[in-house]
Amino acid sequence: MCSNHNINTHIKLDEEHDQEHKTWSRRSFMQALGIAGSGSMMLGSNMLSASAPSPLTAALAEAESDNILILIRLSGGNDGLSTIIPINQYDSYRNARPNIFIPESKILKLTDEYGVPTYMNSLEPMWQEGQFKAVHGVGYQGQSLSHFTGSDIFANTDLTTTGFDGLDTGWMGRHFENCFPEYILNPPEAPAAIQIGNFGSLVFQGEETNYAFVTSNIDQLEEIAETGLQYSLDNALFDNCMYGDQLKFLRGVANITYEYSGKIHEAYERGQNQVEYQNNGFARQLALLARLIKGNLGTKVYMISMGGFDTHGNQPLAHERLMSTLSIAVNNFYEDLAFTEQDDKVLSMTFSEFGRRIFENGSNGTDHGKAAPTLFFGSGLNGSAFVGDHPTLDNPDGRGNLEFTMDFRDLYATVLAEWLCVPIPLVEQHLLGHAYSPINLGFNCSGVDFPDITVSDGSPTPPTPDDPNVPTNPELANAVIHRPFYPTQSTPHIYLEMPFTAHVDIQLYNILGQNMGTVFNEMMLEGATEINIRERMPSNLSTGKYIYRITVQDQKLAKSIMVA
Repeated sequence: MCSNHNINTHIKLDEEHDQEHKTWSRRSFMQALGIAGSGSMMLGSNMLSASAPSPLTAALAEAESDNILILIRLSGGNDGLSTIIPINQYDSYRNARPNIFIPESKILKLTDEYGVPTYMNSLEPMWQEGQFKAVHGVGYQGQSLSHFTGSDIFANTDLTTTGFDGLDTGWMGRHFENCFPEYILNPPEAPAAIQIGNFGSLVFQGEETNYAFVTSNIDQLEEIAETGLQYSLDNALFDNCMYGDQLKFLRGVANITYEYSGKIHEAYERGQNQVEYQNNGFARQLALLARLIKGNLGTKVYMISMGGFDTHGNQPLAHERLMSTLSIAVNNFYEDLAFTEQDDKVLSMTFSEFGRRIFENGSNGTDHGKAAPTLFFGSGLNGSAFVGDHPTLDNPDGRGNLEFTMDFRDLYATVLAEWLCVPIPLVEQHLLGHAYSPINLGFNCSGVDFPDITVSDGSPTPPTPDDPNVPTNPELANAVIHRPFYPTQSTPHIYLEMPFTAHVDIQLYNILGQNMGTVFNEMMLEGATEINIRERMPSNLSTGKYIYRITVQDQKLAKSIMVA
């Protein structure tokens, strides 16, 4: 979000400190601080060079799980009834789709109640080995049937999103914003996230920047992984070009600023694929991810995508091709990771902007619908199962849609808290205040007791851990969430609210990371203080975007500001 308004920073600490006049804890600084920024920047991945982790990010890394999450985006709206077939409602299913239903002879029965098409049979060994769960009826109240709005809601978790309105940060972006409060000046050594395909997703977008290393397609990421460069600098490419020297120089600058390319290349060289993948775009994405993971890149979250799921016509052939490709590639991926015994540390989950309707249309396809299953893969699931209640096919809404039975935010929350080990109060904050209601997917980091939920599987559901006392960082429950506040003055201000007296240092940087000078460096008394950047700086500032870094004792936080 770009704005010419002034930016105000609200600082408020947790009130439960015994020595609050002497020290700030890491959690207090990060969670009780609410710092309002201005605008979207790509400095973390494009402008500033990566540096060694600060003590703050190192402490965060120690506290986090070493688990890895892969988000698989099925773009277009995946048809759930062609993915998980409700054998227990088969007559209703067949009657609703007389021309496109999957005959019983082509259903791989995983339980007496549910199966998958035989063209997804590459998932059968994963089911047998306890590496496959499907959650029924995933959606939300008032689900949008728009590709754009639906995609935004599954990314930003803001159910009020309509058209171009809605929150412009994503659930993962808010998570990484908390993990790396000084990201725009001190990014982590490895990319926080990697995203292949840059169209229409807010998943990793924070207030200040997008936290993912984004490439537009697999070809680009493969090039970076193989060469360590974003653009080729082969002299032969420039020999017959009038502006060859200038172009080569500009490409060289781009490669230098694209600082994570070298890290990705090093991990690629260390890793090795030990399984032969198919030669298609989706399989190539997973093959490259396997190699980066096995090369210990250090990235915690990846997002890949597969398009073609908007099956208004000729759905049987299209869906067979898509889900066969997905099933084979996912199975190969986990076989590959098993060679280095990393398969239990990598969880994959699918998501799509919506499902499709129960009834076929007149073009041997299906139209935009609501609820659809979410698929989970990985040894960390500790057992295969169908989870939740499948929506009934006999009582659709007025447009023939399946009603949702599982809020997608509960799955996100479970993945954050129980797989990535994010404290529950923070999970609720990242999901915009959505109350924590975890789903038993076979992993448990917080120690909570899972509520009873329908599970149909071929193996027993793992018991909830006996120890209910795993810490969940309860002090975070008192963290104060601040909203941006913009005053009416035309000069850039930083507004701080101090709960006690402390020494505060504020430095200003340009967008290249060069220090422009000290804005404030003195003791600040308890109470509110407003700082005029232009009055405080020793020299005149040009109009444009700047970064300010606030330091209180050993805690730092950096945000951007527009100087008009």
